[in-house]
Amino acid sequence: MTTQEYNVEVKEDFIERQAKAQPIQALSELVWNSLDADATEVSIELEHDALDGLSKIYVRDNGHGLPRDEAPGLFKNLGGSWKRTAMQTKKLKRVLHGQEGRGRFKAFALAQTVDWTVVYDKAGTPKKFDISILEREISRVRISDEADMPGAKPGVIVTLSELKRQFTSLKPENAIQELAEVFAIYLKDYRDVSVEYCGEKIDPALAIRDQWEFDLSLYVDENGVEHPVSLEIIEWHRATRRALYLCNAKGFPLSQVDSRFHVGDFHFSAYLKSKAIEDLHQSGQLDLAEMLPTLQVSVDEAKRKIKELFRERAAARAKVVVDEWKEKNLYPFEGEPASHIEQAERSIFDIVAVTVQDTSPDFGEASPKQTALHLRLLRNAIEKSPTELQRILDEVLKLPKRKQKELAQLLDETDLSGVISAAKLVADRLKFIDALRFILFDYEARKKLKERSQLHKILEQNTWVFGEEYHLWASDKELTNVLKVHKDKLDPDIIIDEPVSVVGKSRGIVDLMLSRSQRRHRANDIEHLVIELKAPRVVLSAKDMNQIEGYALAVEKDARFNGVQGLKWHFLLVSDDYNEEVAARIEGGPDRQRRLISKRPRVSIGVKTWSEIIEENFARLQFIKEALEHKVDDGQALAFLQEKHKDLLEGVIVEIEDDEDEDETAP
Repeated sequence: MTTQEYNVEVKEDFIERQAKAQPIQALSELVWNSLDADATEVSIELEHDALDGLSKIYVRDNGHGLPRDEAPGLFKNLGGSWKRTAMQTKKLKRVLHGQEGRGRFKAFALAQTVDWTVVYDKAGTPKKFDISILEREISRVRISDEADMPGAKPGVIVTLSELKRQFTSLKPENAIQELAEVFAIYLKDYRDVSVEYCGEKIDPALAIRDQWEFDLSLYVDENGVEHPVSLEIIEWHRATRRALYLCNAKGFPLSQVDSRFHVGDFHFSAYLKSKAIEDLHQSGQLDLAEMLPTLQVSVDEAKRKIKELFRERAAARAKVVVDEWKEKNLYPFEGEPASHIEQAERSIFDIVAVTVQDTSPDFGEASPKQTALHLRLLRNAIEKSPTELQRILDEVLKLPKRKQKELAQLLDETDLSGVISAAKLVADRLKFIDALRFILFDYEARKKLKERSQLHKILEQNTWVFGEEYHLWASDKELTNVLKVHKDKLDPDIIIDEPVSVVGKSRGIVDLMLSRSQRRHRANDIEHLVIELKAPRVVLSAKDMNQIEGYALAVEKDARFNGVQGLKWHFLLVSDDYNEEVAARIEGGPDRQRRLISKRPRVSIGVKTWSEIIEENFARLQFIKEALEHKVDDGQALAFLQEKHKDLLEGVIVEIEDDEDEDETAP
C-alpha cells in the first residue's frame, strides 16, 4: 500500500492557533464533524493504560464517511469547505454546524497525534483509508490509499493518542454534564441522534430541570441590516459552570462568553441565538466578541434577562418557605408592604433568609423561638444596610464563607439593595431635618439647647445640611489652627471647633466656627468650608457681613495657603435672621439662589438663616420623600435624633412614654 503526502496550504502558525481549545470544546468539535456527516450514533470512549492513566481517546460515528478523492482537498485547505455554502447535511438534511474546516485541528489541544480511519460506500462497495496528522508536523497531512473493506459499515473513527495530560475535565462525572449543555438544543431537535460518552447516553431531557425562550432586541449589523435575536435558557438538575453560549440561529454553540453569574443555587446554560452570530463566525470576528459593540449590546441584554429570570425564580422558591414562616407566626413582617421600598426590603429579606435556611448548619434545626429571633436579626440588618448582613451571617448564623460571598455578590448586583440604602439615607435625613427644626424653634427645647456642646457637635457630623456638596467633608486640624490664628479678625472670643461644657463668658453664649476640608487627592484641588454660627436671636447686619469678608480675605492671604493653586474657600454665616441691608446685599449678589454676598475665583461668602437652611433641605428631599411615601411625625424624628446623638442631647429631649404624652416636653 502506498501513501501520498499533501501539504496544507496555510502557514503553520495559523494552524497552531486553530489547535487551541478547552478539552470539552476540542472533543465537541469532533462530535460536530460526525453529526455534520449525517451520523445518527456517535460514541466517545476513553482508553486507560495499565496504571489507569488516560492514554487514548476514540470518537466513533456511523456517518457517511468521506470519499477518498475528496480528502486531499478537505484536509489540505482551511476554509473553502463545502459546508460554507450548504445549509444542510447531504443525506438527512439536518442543520450544519461547522463551515470552515477548522474544527478537526482542535483535537491537537488534547493530543500530539490524531488519526482518522474512514469507511465510505463507493458504488456499493465499502472502502477504507487512513488520515494522519502529527502535531510536530501540523502542516503536513498523510492520506493512505483506499482499500476494499467487505461488510464494513460507513463511518469514521478518530483516534487521539500521545495525550498531553490526564484531563480530569474529561472524566465522565465532569464531562457528561458539559457535553449535555453543548449538544442540548441539537439533541432536542433531532431525537433520532444518539451521543454516548463512556457508554452513557447523553440525554439533555433527563438533565434538564426547566427551560425558557425569550425574544430580544433586534441585532443591527454594520450594514444596518436587522437580525432577530433570541435567548434560550436551560436550567439543569446538576451543577454546571453557568455558561452563555453564542450560537447560530438554530442554537448550536459557536463560541462562549466569559462571564460570571451570581444567581444563587441555580445551574443553567444560556444560548444567545442569531444569524448575525453565524455571520460573525464565518468572517472570523466571533472570537473578538467583547470588541464588537453591536454584539455586546445583545450580550448585555441576555445577561440582564438571565439575572432577572433567576431572581424571579429565587423569589418564587422563597415564597414557599416564607408562607410556612407566616403560618407559624415567625415571619418578621406584618400585613402587606406599605410602599415600594418595603416591598424591596421584603424581597431582599426573603432571598437571603431562604438561602440561609437552605445552607446554615444551625438555622434549619433551631427552635421556633430561635428561628423567629434569627429572622428578626436578618430583617434589622437589611433595614439598616444590606452591607451589615456580613456579621450576622458569619458570627450568628454561621453561614459558610462560599455562601456569604455568593449573597454579597448577589446584593452588590441587584438594584434592590441600592434602593434600600438610598431610601434609608433619605428617610434618615428627613428625620434629622424634622428634629433639627424642632430643637431650633420649639420654645422649651430651644431654651435647653447648648449651642457649643450640643448643636455644634451634631452639625459637625452632618455638614450636608449646608449643601449636598459638603456631604463627605472631614475635620482638618491644620485648617482649624489657621482659623484660630485669624480669629481676631472676627471676635477674639469666638470658639473654633471646640466643645465648651461651661460658659465662663459674661456676654453669654459666644459665636461658633465650624471648619471642614475636602481633599480630592490632588495637591491643586482642595476646598475648605468655614461655617460661622451666630448666637441665638442675633439679627445679621452689614457689620457682620463686613466682618466675615475681612476674615475671609485674611485667611485667603495666609502664607500657608496663598501659594496653593486650585485651593477654594467657602464661608457661610448662619443665624436666626438678617436685616434689610443683608437682604438687599443677597438680592443683588452674585448668586441669589445660593444666598451669596460675595464670589471671587477662590472665595465664596454666603449668608443663610436656619429657616432657609431647613426649607432648602426639605425642598431638596421633597420629591424623594413623596416617592417613598414617607410620613414622619415629631415623635419618630426625635426618636431618631435621640438614638443617633443621645450623648449630645441629654436634657433637651425627653423620652416619650406613649401617644398621650407625645406633645409633652421636659418641665
